[in-house]
Amino acid sequence: MNKLEIISSLKAETNISRSDAARIVKIFFGSMQDALVRGERVEIRGFSSFFVKEYKGYAGRNPKTGEQVVIKPKKLPFFKAGKELKDRVDN
Repeated sequence: MNKLEIISSLKAETNISRSDAARIVKIFFGSMQDALVRGERVEIRGFSSFFVKEYKGYAGRNPKTGEQVVIKPKKLPFFKAGKELKDRVDN
């Protein structure tokens, strides 16, 4: 399912206009992104949680040349499925 399909589903379920549905989806995902950028955890009970992991820099190797490369510190978003979602998918 992609963003357009989510908008179509929201429109069909609530009888609102396509532009209103698109605005709601944009606000929803934008709010989640803003929270993650601020380093906050986003938790939707029964569905999932989203959080940011921080990695320290380290020395790595270029697999092609074997040359040592410095890997900079970074932050990456992570998704963890909730118990209810896991149970529902596992049926």
